[in-house]
Amino acid sequence: MTDEDNRLRRAVRLVAILNLSFFGVEFAVALAIGSVSLIADSADFLEDAAINFLIFAALGWSAAQRARVGMALAAILLAPALAFLWMLWQKFGAPVPPNAGALTLTGFGAFAVNLLCAFILARYRHHSGSLTKAAFLSARNDVLANVAIIAAGLATLYAPSIWPDILVGLGVALMNLDAARSVWTAARSEHRLARTQA
Repeated sequence: MTDEDNRLRRAVRLVAILNLSFFGVEFAVALAIGSVSLIADSADFLEDAAINFLIFAALGWSAAQRARVGMALAAILLAPALAFLWMLWQKFGAPVPPNAGALTLTGFGAFAVNLLCAFILARYRHHSGSLTKAAFLSARNDVLANVAIIAAGLATLYAPSIWPDILVGLGVALMNLDAARSVWTAARSEHRLARTQA
């Protein structure tokens, strides 16, 4: 394993720990205030932790093994969309707006964690193909999602409604679907390349 691989392993381990830690915070707040967008985003934190732990484990594997893990990661990227659909169903059963202050503050916390993770991973986004691409895309998408969550919190503060939270949750789910497609495409290309070189 090269020095660059070792540096990447340390980076993804740190990112995994940060994501797992904030998952617990955001999930607890989401349940407490009934937020669709925070449920989707907390599921995304858990997914990011899983992705980065898998990258940490898989860096010593062959190209074909890495490609297979990349395809599995594309499926993991669908988890926030499923979490969103579940919470959306719950929200229509009890259409109460989430607490705007808690939504906004949690969005700021998530933004800070994800921005740090995106900076840590940015230099490695082209290293080891679909694995690190999955991690970087997740971190980048999460920063954008957190800006939207903050905006939803401010909009709910100004005019209490369930809709800003629901629309942002939908956006988080759609971004993860797009990331899943990109990672799947990259992993399939790696898998084909590994088979031709075998």
